[in-house]
Amino acid sequence: AVALLASCGGEERGTATLWVTRDRGAQVLVTAEVAAGQSAMQALDREADLDTRYGGRYVQVVEGLEGSLSKRRDWFWFVNGYEADRSAAEYRLRAGDVVWFDYRDWDKRRSQPVVVGAFPEPFLHGVGKRRPAVVVYGAGLRAEAVRFAELLRGRAVACCSTVPPADANVLALTSAPRPGVQLFVGEYRGKAGPGEAVRFELTAAPDELQQVVEHARRRYEWRRPQS
Repeated sequence: AVALLASCGGEERGTATLWVTRDRGAQVLVTAEVAAGQSAMQALDREADLDTRYGGRYVQVVEGLEGSLSKRRDWFWFVNGYEADRSAAEYRLRAGDVVWFDYRDWDKRRSQPVVVGAFPEPFLHGVGKRRPAVVVYGAGLRAEAVRFAELLRGRAVACCSTVPPADANVLALTSAPRPGVQLFVGEYRGKAGPGEAVRFELTAAPDELQQVVEHARRRYEWRRPQS
């Protein structure tokens, strides 16, 4: 995994975005623009009512919501769509970052390695470095793919016409098999860890693709109908 503490030079100037939610983004508690250059924990402390544990390294209570082993609920955090692998006190915010703290249960699924709710992250900034971006599109979606490629500062390629580079982040666009079907999910392409290459799958009717992205804002994933 990429060392999350890394930051340098101009990246410490400017601003980042902070979100605090609960239940996988179902309820928004805090949204704020924060200064880059500080740690994610410092930003959280300045914008929310925060209690920590283990010498300030881990989040215990935010806005009155407390992590509990017996209740199987805790605080998890993400940076640019990646589930963090260490303390928020160790990550220094860079300009453009989206840092997201979410309070949720973990009895059925403890880890959510990649989330789509901060899109267009991790395509624009990532963690540690920005990866090449490739939009792979299915039949009838070329125009939409070109628009997404412009947003992601990448390139659009037809499905099966070429294999995206192994180090690229990939957005795969496909048309829904029937009306009402919508899907927006993310996963690692291979090696897992913050900053590694991801693949996002976005499926909907052509005129609903952008709508699905908006619906998925601050959500781990988006599925309609729900499975």
